[in-house]
Amino acid sequence: MADHKGELQQARRDVVALGIAAAAILMFVGTGGTVFPRVLAALSGHGAGPDRTLASALLLNVALVIFGWRRYRELTREVEERRLAEEQSRLLAATDPLTGCLNRRSIAEAMADLLAQVAPRGKAIVVAMLDLDNFKRINDVHSHLGGDTLLRTTAERLRASLPADALIARMGGDEFACVIPFDPAHADELEQLVHQTVAALRLPVEFQGSEFETTVSTGLARSDSDGVDSTKLLHMADIAMFSAKRAGRNAVAWFEPAMENELRFRSELESGIRRGISAGEFVPFYEKQVDLETGELVGFEMLARWNSPKLGLVGPDLFIPVAEEIGAIVDLSECVIRQALRDAKAWAPHLTLAINISPYQLRDPWFAQRLLKLLVEANFPPSRLEVEITESSLHENIGLVRSMITSLKNQGVRISLDDFGTGYSSLSQLRSLPFDRIKIDRSFVTSLPENEESATIVQSIVSLGQGLGLPVTAEGVENEEVLQALQRFNGLKAQGYHYGRPADAAAVTAELEQLQLLLEPPTHAAPREVAESPGLRASNG
Repeated sequence: MADHKGELQQARRDVVALGIAAAAILMFVGTGGTVFPRVLAALSGHGAGPDRTLASALLLNVALVIFGWRRYRELTREVEERRLAEEQSRLLAATDPLTGCLNRRSIAEAMADLLAQVAPRGKAIVVAMLDLDNFKRINDVHSHLGGDTLLRTTAERLRASLPADALIARMGGDEFACVIPFDPAHADELEQLVHQTVAALRLPVEFQGSEFETTVSTGLARSDSDGVDSTKLLHMADIAMFSAKRAGRNAVAWFEPAMENELRFRSELESGIRRGISAGEFVPFYEKQVDLETGELVGFEMLARWNSPKLGLVGPDLFIPVAEEIGAIVDLSECVIRQALRDAKAWAPHLTLAINISPYQLRDPWFAQRLLKLLVEANFPPSRLEVEITESSLHENIGLVRSMITSLKNQGVRISLDDFGTGYSSLSQLRSLPFDRIKIDRSFVTSLPENEESATIVQSIVSLGQGLGLPVTAEGVENEEVLQALQRFNGLKAQGYHYGRPADAAAVTAELEQLQLLLEPPTHAAPREVAESPGLRASNG
């Protein structure tokens, strides 16, 4: 407000100054017409010279004219400087300062102008949305300077690869949008251009004497469809890019209408997961683990389920990957483990509880401490807990995994190597990490009756376990044929649908009550009759 008042006062002073200068010029003309002839006459010796008052007035008029001229020049310079400043402001508002590309605010308007130019000539535009894969990792390893170098290099390579009339915008972070005019009759040339551009972006980038490289996930959408404006095109290309990332990254995808429904479902899924964690919708289910020789129940593996009000009972294959991507897996896992520890506390003391750990949790240096805190809160014996770590996750950070395993084992928790036979662990890792059990991946077990190679692999794993002093569990015992094929091996635990499908806490409690495997009768629900599963009998241990 004060600045606005100051500008008004300055404008009034400028008007007054220019008015004074104009009046001085008029007075100069009038006074000069009288003074100058007399001055000339006096100089030639034919007169007494001008009147002193008129001469003084003339000199004052000259001074006022000079003042007015100087003020005019200052005003002209101020106007030019203001015009340049406004142009610079518009440029900064429309472009990204790091790369010099257009930004998110300006690309839609520029697209609309470009489309209006090319449409009368029978051309269309394609929007390519590009996302640099693993940009955060490059930032973490090479600092933000390395990330900025990658972004600037990406912008330079886009300018070098695309036609001069293409638009390039940095949408934010590591995401770029390119708008390319093309002839629909020669769409194959467009495909070639896109793949050449993507290939250029994959080339190594030099930074401080070293090199790093990245891949690109690309989504494409074209304008030659009814009712598509610039904003809609950007949205379509963004959806296609997201689809390319979900397909494994380093991919190119054209927009399809079905993608929008998938994205909407994905968004609802993310919201539902976040809401469901706080609402207690994620619950533990339990799959039986049985001693293969005696048929006795020895424990359960906890499996998470989502009791969604909208989707019903949802399995982990759907919600676990999403929870990992949105950073909710830790909260989800802890709330389910907390409930499982409370449930298992009422079981017979010899029954163990096995829980699976996400690779994302293995990257957390404080995971072991948080798990031990849950054990203390539930007053659950650590010796009855078995933590399962997938073999494929060992190679990500072997040092952190070793530290976590050691911390848990020092407190009495047992550690199992899950899905053995499908990952990357070597014999040296198996010897150096203090595992308590090996679990054979179900893919080998389910094909055991008809596949000799699977039988050989299972035999090798059992022999390896015996040689290292590690007991072995076979997952995927789905039917009697698999069970009979496994019974030729000694000392195994088994689990699978042959012993019953995973059940919730109420069903497990009811069955354990029938088998007299509860520490005390349940108080939260009336027992219901559950048929004993094949190969399962009560244990009084």
